[in-house]
Amino acid sequence: MTSRLAFAVAGEVAIIVSHFESDNDAQEITGLFENKLGFLVAYDKNANIEDIYNSNSLTFKGWETMIKRTLAHELSGAISKPFNINVDFQEKWVELSIQLDNGVLNISVPERRLFSSTTYIFLLWVFSASIILLIISVLFMRNQVRPIRRLAIAAERFGRGGDVRNFKVEGAREVRQAGKAFLEMKASLQRQISQRTDMLAGVSHDLRTPLTRLKLQVAMMGDSPDINDMKNDIIDMEKMIDGYLNFVRGDGQESTTITDIPDMLKDIASAAERQNYDVRLNLNDVSVCAQLRPVAFKRCLNNIVSNACKYADIIWISLGISEGDEIKITIEDNGIGVDDNKFDEVFKPFYRIDSSRNMNTGGVGLGLPIAMDIVNSHGGTIWLERSDHGGLAVNITLPT
Repeated sequence: MTSRLAFAVAGEVAIIVSHFESDNDAQEITGLFENKLGFLVAYDKNANIEDIYNSNSLTFKGWETMIKRTLAHELSGAISKPFNINVDFQEKWVELSIQLDNGVLNISVPERRLFSSTTYIFLLWVFSASIILLIISVLFMRNQVRPIRRLAIAAERFGRGGDVRNFKVEGAREVRQAGKAFLEMKASLQRQISQRTDMLAGVSHDLRTPLTRLKLQVAMMGDSPDINDMKNDIIDMEKMIDGYLNFVRGDGQESTTITDIPDMLKDIASAAERQNYDVRLNLNDVSVCAQLRPVAFKRCLNNIVSNACKYADIIWISLGISEGDEIKITIEDNGIGVDDNKFDEVFKPFYRIDSSRNMNTGGVGLGLPIAMDIVNSHGGTIWLERSDHGGLAVNITLPT
């Protein structure tokens, strides 16, 4: 807008300059411009401009600088004479001084001819509308993000095995749809776990009854090598049934509580030492608590320590904080270790490194799968590495 106004003013100034140069009705055109356009025109004979406009010497002063630059650009294209521009916003006039051959032509142009107040109004409306829309968008996004955040917290808590209560479906249609899907998935998983536990409990009861009768019958047969073998087979069957139940049950009904990790590790190390195992505990002065199902997690660590005790002379248990501010528990031994290509295989149910079915050397192959299931249910991770002591290192990380 300022550019178009400056273009019109520059054209009018060029008309005045041409009339003064030709001395053709200069006085008449001056009066016409004063009466019709509001220009004030004065001519100083034999005078010279003290300062000629130079765009490089301008310092930015807001709208004044913008008007000077725009008007100077248009005047340079309309006239070929030296000129100077002075903008006075307080008096609302723009002073032009143009160097002619015999003097200086001074023209005062009203500010309204070069600058429109609608610019202020336009910027005010744009700024106000932007602020209003920003506030509305922030409030809207907060109302939409809040249920998504609650859904994420509920899913994370349920993934760790915690109890999700007071979760309400709210928000936009898509968010409500995701919340309903989460509740349906939660109910389906809990129903499946309950059915699995009930089914295995029934199977256990049905199997234990004939096993008990077999134990009584074998006990009444006396002692012989064949009878002793039968007793051992019955004991192995009981161990297998207990292992299957422990794997399927997973202690899913246990509630989570704030658990002191160092105290739990001390109890595990003490229990192993009471069985004459060499366990070396290093807590690294770390004192940390976590939201855990203590019985389940303690059984997870006991499974790992028991496996290490079967194959090693010394077990190292250390506690620390990882780079991601997670709790890190490492259980190492100096045993025979595991081949690198079998690190993933040992976490599969019923997989045994010892290919024989000797229960004295490896159980039923459910110790590490149970441990991984418990760690994953707490939102953690578990993996194997080669130990610096020559055996196997089991690493567990838990969120704080």
